[in-house]
Amino acid sequence: MDKYFNLCLRKKAAQAMTVMLAVMMLPACGKSAGDTAASGKRTDKAPEYVFTYAENQTSDYPTTQAARYFARLVNDKTEGRIEIRVYPGAELGDEVSTMEQMKYGGIDFARGSLSSLQDYSPESVVLQMPYLYKNAEHMWKVLDGEIGSEIMGSFKGSGLKALAWFDAGVRNFYTIDKPIGSLEDMRGLEIRVQDSNLAKDMIKALGATPVPLVYEDVADALQTHEVDGAENNWSSYEAMKHNVYAGYYTLDEHMRIPELLIMSEVTWGKLAPDDQDIILKCAVEAGDYERKLWKMREDSSRQKCINSGTVEITLSEREKQRFRTEMNELYEKYCGNYMDIIDKIASAASLA
Repeated sequence: MDKYFNLCLRKKAAQAMTVMLAVMMLPACGKSAGDTAASGKRTDKAPEYVFTYAENQTSDYPTTQAARYFARLVNDKTEGRIEIRVYPGAELGDEVSTMEQMKYGGIDFARGSLSSLQDYSPESVVLQMPYLYKNAEHMWKVLDGEIGSEIMGSFKGSGLKALAWFDAGVRNFYTIDKPIGSLEDMRGLEIRVQDSNLAKDMIKALGATPVPLVYEDVADALQTHEVDGAENNWSSYEAMKHNVYAGYYTLDEHMRIPELLIMSEVTWGKLAPDDQDIILKCAVEAGDYERKLWKMREDSSRQKCINSGTVEITLSEREKQRFRTEMNELYEKYCGNYMDIIDKIASAASLA
């Protein structure tokens, strides 16, 4: 396993340096390669603020489209005083290095998975637990309610400010040579995961070996058989062409990890209360927009993959329960201080 960790460390170091150089090269006047959001209400005056928005997904991805929509809304509502430039395709670095830059105001906005944000809010781990939700409706009941608001508030003082929830679908396993149809099929596989202790422990609990790699390196790892498989949602699986190398997609629905539109607290502190209010309202509207885009993209991605040869495998309810049972120790390890929240989430299932 040393070669995987060494590879990951070298990649992270290089990407962190890329982020620092990219941010340092952004001119004070705001001219850059980032996407801009023109406003019909713009005057000829230069904007008062020009902010950066980091996104590691492709230009046509739902979260990137929502980022541009957010930028346009803010530009319109402030009559051109605030301009937000969106940098897709990990141009400003991977998620982990992006968050580090945001703490110091080097990057102003980003979209991040809770799995990458856990260090900034330990309490957020409860929303990431494997096999936590009954379905998507159950998750949104939780996120749009009291629990979701509490988790967003828990980022206060971390350097990051949570603005709105984004959908990221449901994560499933996909493999190259060996389809996963039962718990026994997981044994001995090397599976790529995000560099998260919870994700790594989940893979170990299922009898496989976790290989933490940044998202941008997964396709190469699948192509060269450095891993036996990975796990992600349909949209990411299709967008990064993982389906080309790993043609077995198993619907175990192990995680529904929501994402957040986030902002640097340093940047937030620069704004007047009225502008802060505009940012918050535009973020919520962008979140609603992203959810609609996500559903359309997810359905489209699934159909494209199946049409191109992906084999979809559906686990029986009995087999899913076997996977869930293996997670008992993880709940004790990660949620010992938050079991009251876990109980509330379980209770919300009856309302979904």
